Amino acid sequence: MNDSSRRTALLQGLSAYLMWGFVVLFWPLLKHVPAWEILAHRIVWSLVIVAAALVVLRRPWSWVRTIRSDWLRLMPATVLIALNWGVFIWAVNAGHVAETSLGYFLNPLINVALGMLFFRERPGPGALLGVLLAAVGVASIALVMTATVWVSLVLAFSFGLYGVAKKRTRLGALEGLAFESGVLAPIALGYLLWFGSGAFTTSPRDALLLVAGGAITAVPLWLFAKAAPRIPLGMLGMMQFVAPTISLILSVTWFGQRVPWIFWAGLSLIWAGTALYMAVLLRSRSRTRAAAEAAR
Repeated sequence: MNDSSRRTALLQGLSAYLMWGFVVLFWPLLKHVPAWEILAHRIVWSLVIVAAALVVLRRPWSWVRTIRSDWLRLMPATVLIALNWGVFIWAVNAGHVAETSLGYFLNPLINVALGMLFFRERPGPGALLGVLLAAVGVASIALVMTATVWVSLVLAFSFGLYGVAKKRTRLGALEGLAFESGVLAPIALGYLLWFGSGAFTTSPRDALLLVAGGAITAVPLWLFAKAAPRIPLGMLGMMQFVAPTISLILSVTWFGQRVPWIFWAGLSLIWAGTALYMAVLLRSRSRTRAAAEAAR
């Protein structure tokens, strides 16, 4: 992969994380709607948006043949992302925004471990020191949040394993999202038909917001799926600290959730570790590229 493709992938990954950081401002607009109803609409409308994009791009069906060889990876990814969506919506609307941020603080560390386990990524001593600093920061935050730490753990592990599944699939970004939404859509539609969808049918404002939830779901996931195969899982994971940092700051400044000072101490360690990890990795890549050019 050339430098231009790598920069594009990094930009796509960063854009996805920025969107996920600010999305906590959106779901409370639907706080009065049950979380499972929001999730059902999120699935249905993301499928509609992705299907429309595939039609516009003139590749609506050619990818279906790939499913036969990839479905063992795609099905776990589908279950994991549905679990992640549902828990996240419930947690934000229940006032646990800081807990969601902790989940995504944990996730990068899980990604580094998964990258070493599944993809034989071997960060050097400097990068591992960065991971250790971040881990100490996350542990500091977790110590004061034991009552609702299950929210954080579910979010962290579900999205970490989702990233592994997406990295291993050969299906394109939009096509993979179409598969995931397509598998979940019958269940979502069944839920809406059985329990009703009062918010969508009784309030034009809520209907518009529920449709917008599909776009808010599809766009960052598409960007993430584009970036994931082209960036080392460890680097992708460390970049993810962007999203929970935004969420944590918003939980205090916008939602008024009280967090102890140790949150900010932990956050400082997390970002110091992230900066060290990224600096070491980028320096290593620069050296490798310079050595390759000198050998020509």
